[in-house]
Amino acid sequence: MSATRRMSRRGFLARMAGRAGAALAAVYVLPGRAAGATPPSERVTVGCIGMGRQAVYSNVRFFLGQDDAQVVAVCDVDAWRLDQARQQVTSHYAKAKRSGVAGGCVAATDFRDILARADLDAVMISTPDHWHVPMAVAAARAGKDVCLEKPITLSIAEGRVLADTFRRTGRVFRVDSEFRSHACFQRVCELVRSGRVGRLHTIRTGVPKGDVGCPPQPDMPVPEGLDYDLWLGPAPAAAYTEKRVHTPRSFARPGWMRCRDTCEGMITNWGAHLNDIAQWGHGTERTGPVEVEATGTFPTDGLWNVLLDFHVRYRFADGVQMIYETSHPYVRFEGDAGWVEAGYGNRRVTVSSDEILLSPIRPDEVHLPRVHEKRDFLDCVRSRRRTIADAEVGHRTTSLCQIGHIAILVGRKLRWDPDREVFPGDDEANRLLARPLRSPWTL
Repeated sequence: MSATRRMSRRGFLARMAGRAGAALAAVYVLPGRAAGATPPSERVTVGCIGMGRQAVYSNVRFFLGQDDAQVVAVCDVDAWRLDQARQQVTSHYAKAKRSGVAGGCVAATDFRDILARADLDAVMISTPDHWHVPMAVAAARAGKDVCLEKPITLSIAEGRVLADTFRRTGRVFRVDSEFRSHACFQRVCELVRSGRVGRLHTIRTGVPKGDVGCPPQPDMPVPEGLDYDLWLGPAPAAAYTEKRVHTPRSFARPGWMRCRDTCEGMITNWGAHLNDIAQWGHGTERTGPVEVEATGTFPTDGLWNVLLDFHVRYRFADGVQMIYETSHPYVRFEGDAGWVEAGYGNRRVTVSSDEILLSPIRPDEVHLPRVHEKRDFLDCVRSRRRTIADAEVGHRTTSLCQIGHIAILVGRKLRWDPDREVFPGDDEANRLLARPLRSPWTL
């Protein structure tokens, strides 16, 4: 048996050397456009909807740094967050002395005011999960291209609506997950799809455990400056309490990520990252498994009610088994000729033998695209090509997680038809494919 070998990305580059090593070293340089290269009339105009921590710390910053993009509008139901975002955009462009689009950066509470703008090409949606599909579908129908935070859906049924809408309208869509941009995940997927582990038989993915529970919370007055009814939107009506939403005047980790009416927790949150890589490496990113069984632990009481831990086992039509569980963020592919693994925390590729890792991918084998997720989006907005993680891919990744969630809820092994997207002959499980949406937010 070959000894287990671990190699960091730096060590891998040193050993590969030459042209192959130089190419890999260039994978994750944050891309941009030379200052002043794009005239204002040719920039992609972007509206940012949802101005929480992910938007402010990551998403808005990227678009501000791209010469061929211009942030022209920001939107949030929280007045303080909205003002912070407006200041972030206007101060950046003032310091850069950027010639702007007429009217500067508009700030709006209602996303529909953003979508109605004729000068807007695209939107970056960074809201809580329960708003993802209603907003993205409305944007596509309004003729806007969409970059959407993951997990992109809160149910399998609305995911199908999303994918069909973007296919029908021809709008550009990108799942805003960065994992396909990381060299370690790209490398293991290329090795697997080029046959370096032989016949694939098992995939393993892991994500961190969920947060501990939260005791029952009292009803509270809605903070000044928060349009709570619009924040709830399609979610079931519920009295305001801070830990259901987010801490006022703060970008701390929000409570909505632990409430099933607004988020499904780690099973879809981190799962949308790691299981996307599993699907990419397996070549099943536009389909799904045929069988699933799972166990998991929910809090016994209190406000927060997403899974604390889980263990899911899938079977695909080609016989490949996939095991998905709470542990740490990684993906591993096992075949009859060896195995490869990539971890998020250390960005390492771990292999069963050096021969696998050092094996060059020939020109006639699988070479996966290497591009920053938002750069992929902007490039495709301009070219009208399909992104490498479009609505169908994003839906299949999220639904893979949701199939496991449903198996935990019903407590038994389930058959799954990935073509019709139903559990054959199982009415109880099929009732969990959709979620009720509050009027007027039906799709």
